Amino acid sequence: MDYNDFENRVNEQESSTRTFEVSQAFPALMRKVYTWMVFALAISGIVGYGVATSPNLLNLILGREIVFWGIIIVELVLVWKISKSVDKENRSLAMTTLMFALFSVLNGAVLSAIFVVFDSVAIIKTFFITAGTFGVTAAFGYFTKRDLSTIGSMCYMALFGLIIASLANFFFKSVMFDYVVSYIGVAVFIGITAWDSQKIKHQLAAAPDLSENSQKLALVGALDLYLDFVNLFLYLLRIFNRR
Repeated sequence: MDYNDFENRVNEQESSTRTFEVSQAFPALMRKVYTWMVFALAISGIVGYGVATSPNLLNLILGREIVFWGIIIVELVLVWKISKSVDKENRSLAMTTLMFALFSVLNGAVLSAIFVVFDSVAIIKTFFITAGTFGVTAAFGYFTKRDLSTIGSMCYMALFGLIIASLANFFFKSVMFDYVVSYIGVAVFIGITAWDSQKIKHQLAAAPDLSENSQKLALVGALDLYLDFVNLFLYLLRIFNRR
């Protein structure tokens, strides 16, 4: 069963009864989502700190543009490949998990910059604030009966505008504009986190078993939530640092 089959089953259930027939595999799949997500965050944090405390690695990754942008490109490719793994029958769960772990390592290397720019107390405080905000938002998306698809679509549209605004400010270097963008970024990723949480719940509720395909779908969900957490953390870090 591919990603579209999951979506079709969910849509059929919504249109007929407005309730979900949760499979027996659902609790185990949801646990895998958050286990993989926490695992990836731990890897990124450890790698980021390790790179930040190694002058040679720090200079290699952040001091050479070709290396830095090479890592960014590889990360984008990995995100695309992981997201498409559900549709690839010949791509095993082990390979998809390996790609996710590699992405976490590379992203941790890029995030090593925060250990250089911000002090450890600010990072720790912001991490716990992010964890609390993320937990409440994800719980809302999971338990709410309201359809968040419209909010999710609006937030993803706003995300594109946010990216364009951030790129523009890279040249203008306006501190006030960057401050405003940070607040908008927090609002956008709060909305995206709630929508992703609900979307993942709906998709996994329709998963019939713990097959590799179902677990790959859970892994894609973990990637989505990982990215939501990291982006929320970065925007909050920029806001609290200015204060």
